[in-house]
Parts: sequence; C-alpha cells; structure tokens
Amino acid sequence: MQVKNVNLPITVTGRHVSVTEAMREHAEKKVAGLHLDYPKIIEAKVLLNVEQDRHIAEIILFCANHIVIEADTTTSDMYASIDETISKIARRMRKHKTRMLKSHRPKLREKEMRFLEEAVYAADLPEEPEEDHEPTIVHKEKYKVKHLYSDEAIMDMEMNEKNFILFHDAKRDCLACLYKKDDGEYGLISPIEDN
Repeated sequence: MQVKNVNLPITVTGRHVSVTEAMREHAEKKVAGLHLDYPKIIEAKVLLNVEQDRHIAEIILFCANHIVIEADTTTSDMYASIDETISKIARRMRKHKTRMLKSHRPKLREKEMRFLEEAVYAADLPEEPEEDHEPTIVHKEKYKVKHLYSDEAIMDMEMNEKNFILFHDAKRDCLACLYKKDDGEYGLISPIEDN
C-alpha cells in the first residue's frame, strides 16, 4: 500500500490572493499525505482563490491510467477549504477503488423489479400559458473528448460529479454520451450505424 506520495510535483497557485508560505506548506502537506494505494498520483495542482469573503480551494490530481480527480470547496477560511477538498478527494478515491473491486467480482443478484406508485390526475388540468421566449445559449465550454470504454466513462463521471460525459467509445469506435438518470442508473446515447 502506498503510504505517502514521494517526490510528488505539487503546484500551488493563487487567484486574487497572494499565497503565503504557511498556506503553501499546508496545501503541499495535505496533498502529499493522501494515503492512496490506487491510482498512483503523478502531479497535483492546488488553486486557491478569494472572492469577497469566500475562500475557494480547488485541487486537481493527475494520476496513472489517465485518471483525473478534481474537487473544490468554498468556505470562509482557506485552511478549512483545503482540508474539506482533500476529504472529498479521499472519499472519491475510496469509491473508485470499491467500484473497481466490485467490477471484477461475478454478479450474483438478478435484475430487480421496480414498482412505480400509481397516480391519478384530474382530467381538467389548466393549460399553461405559452411564453414568447427565444432560447439562447448562456454558457459555452470547451470539452476534451477521451477514448474510453463505457465502464471507464461511468467511473470518470462519478469521480468528477458530472451529470453527463461525452466520450469516444473505444469498443464501438464512435462518439457516445453517458448520462445519469433520476433513478440513479445510467443512460447511453450513441449513433445508429448505417448499413
């Protein structure tokens, strides 16, 4: 078991705040002290930001096997933000390791049935007024498409707490979108193959 990360390159950067030596040492000590036996951390970046009275600590770990783990926390104290972010990363890593162990065990239970509650709606529902609202794009983001298998995409999505992930399906050699449904299960959208 990897007890301590040896010679781990850790970059501590401040936005809207000058990083003191004490803050730098605290962040480096916490990241280097992560007790992880999987995956091996290759590089770590710590971004410290202050917006008014909000202290934000974001930590990004670049690990072996192309695994990227990121977490951030906002509190009123920078040291508390760093500590809470490290706790989030440790929880995600334990969850990832458990998922890896479970995926290598044979599945014993059969698919269980789910029962939905019956609901009766009144026949005279009021009509909703139509809005003359033109949809607009309010957020644009560049997104790196990775070559993954669907189970790897699920692990990547859970580690970064995303609602969806767009990836190049390595099994089918096509673009695919994996998303989390309301019931906790996953859905996969992929193109139809032309024959």
